[in-house]
Amino acid sequence: MTGTSVPTLPPGSSSTSTEGVRVQAIAQWLESESDPDQRHWLYAYTITIVNEGSAPVRLRSRHWVILDANNHREEVRGPGVVGKTPRLNPGERFEYTSSCPLNTPWGTMEGSYSFERDDGSPLEVAIGRFFLVPPKTTK
Repeated sequence: MTGTSVPTLPPGSSSTSTEGVRVQAIAQWLESESDPDQRHWLYAYTITIVNEGSAPVRLRSRHWVILDANNHREEVRGPGVVGKTPRLNPGERFEYTSSCPLNTPWGTMEGSYSFERDDGSPLEVAIGRFFLVPPKTTK
């Protein structure tokens, strides 16, 4: 997908740039798939990666740090994202949505993506902390 325009981010989201690669994260509580009585809260998060630099990069792996409201830390590492290792030319973007279960009503996610430049050199790109929180309700 080409184009660098990205939406205005809601509170609790993140936008971080590392050496010309921008990562934006927006989370949303999936109320219909959550069961607070069973201590299960499910969040979807959408990641937009934009190559704002002048050279192509390929995403190779991910590292997530997930903290719940009890400060329980979980780390997730793996190849690519959603089964893909996208190559982004300058000006191109890649967007995907995934999910994260929590045992508490809220938490945070942050981490990094490992990219590779065309010359084979590595590039670690930060994923800024974003929040997994249900919307405020008024009663």
